[in-house]
Amino acid sequence: MSLSRRIENFQNRGNEITEVSSPEGPSAEETVTTLGHIQEARAAAAANSTPQTVEDAPSTILASGALSGLKERAVAALYDRLGSRLIDSTLDDVELHQYVRDELRIVVDEEQVPLSTAERQRLTLEILDDVMGHGAIQRFLDDPAVTEVMVNRFDSIYVERGGRLYKTEARFASDEALRRVIERIVSRVGRRIDESSPLVDARLSDGSRVNAIIPPLAVNGPSLTIRKFGHEALTVAKLIEFGSMSPEMAELLRACVLARMNIIVSGGTGTGKTTLLNVLSSFIPSDDRIVTIEDAVELQLQQEHVVRLESRPANIEGTGEVTIRDLVRNSLRMRPDRIVVGEVRGGESLDMLQAMNTGHDGSISTVHANSPRDAIARLETLVLMAGMELPLRAIREQIASAVNLIVHISRLRDGTRRITHITEVQGMEGDIVTLQDSFVFDYSAGLDVNGRFLGKTIPTGVRPRFTERFADLGIPISPAVFGSLVPGGLR
Repeated sequence: MSLSRRIENFQNRGNEITEVSSPEGPSAEETVTTLGHIQEARAAAAANSTPQTVEDAPSTILASGALSGLKERAVAALYDRLGSRLIDSTLDDVELHQYVRDELRIVVDEEQVPLSTAERQRLTLEILDDVMGHGAIQRFLDDPAVTEVMVNRFDSIYVERGGRLYKTEARFASDEALRRVIERIVSRVGRRIDESSPLVDARLSDGSRVNAIIPPLAVNGPSLTIRKFGHEALTVAKLIEFGSMSPEMAELLRACVLARMNIIVSGGTGTGKTTLLNVLSSFIPSDDRIVTIEDAVELQLQQEHVVRLESRPANIEGTGEVTIRDLVRNSLRMRPDRIVVGEVRGGESLDMLQAMNTGHDGSISTVHANSPRDAIARLETLVLMAGMELPLRAIREQIASAVNLIVHISRLRDGTRRITHITEVQGMEGDIVTLQDSFVFDYSAGLDVNGRFLGKTIPTGVRPRFTERFADLGIPISPAVFGSLVPGGLR
């Protein structure tokens, strides 16, 4: 078909296709401009044949404004054609995807814009992502190297790779397009987001953690943050390979779990507390009954004897909420050998400490803190949030009696996540909870040429008091774990 014939078809099409910019359809002048932009974009793509990453702002055909307009028109027309079919519960995912593809093929054909096979495939995939997936961020969710996706506004998207943040060239077409993706995510987990409930915590089908917030709370437009869930659970061997811990630390932590010691994993946001909690849980014997309690299910325990509990927010009427504290209390009546709490952030910390002190040894949890000492102070504050008017000394005695070990993990400036402290809780001296470090990170080694820390977590040489329990239970542990003297100095 000649160019002039295509232009005539665009002029005669009238209102058959929904237009974003003009309800009457594109004029001949707009069509010529579109074709010109396409040709220019093709020439630019051909001139720049070096493969580039998303951060390098790739010069692709769909990056041009011309095909962006085509994409917006096609999406609008597709929504008009599909209507309620998009939320038809009688269609399974396979049938719905095929139906959308068939309709999309018709819409693209009606546009009659000359596209190569590769361009058509790319256009189809992006439109399917908009309508059925997660729009502009779908490729980042599919990329295993991306660990977090942050949408500040519809036109500002950042990703985290290797512990570092990068700004991408990806963008949503509008606030409405981003809002549709957010609503699609939360609706799949039985949640809702609107002006009366403008923020929500949810999770994707693969377990990725999602936080969304919309106006009026989000001043610059809808915002979306997704912390991706690893497809493979990280093992002890992987953490040792990454440098997050040493073999000696792994041996000590394994012995502590087998000895049914109560362990608190502390750290800041995004430091890998849940990952480390998952690794510690892997040391639990398979014949122990484990009850896990989380806000959003993230733990990937390999044992079979596991009961997984998840809290529930209030419904639209403000009722039906089930908190972590409710689940901790209920778990005590489930005959657990181990209680694993994903994170304590409120009054449930008091119930957890009481459980640790009343026969439920071997419990593990995480808490937000900047150091082991700060973790003790944080637990004190959380216990006070339970609403019980307890004296501070009584709270500290509860903590000193219940918690045996604090494992602190940090995200360093080079983007790596390291266990920086393994600290024993020894008891009380006066009104102070006494702590003793068994391992600390050596910052004195400095940085390499790439800005990566050369230091590692080393033993302090102080043997913890709880090692006597290892001997009583027959749990072997090498003296070298604690930095025993060997020829040449500390090991």
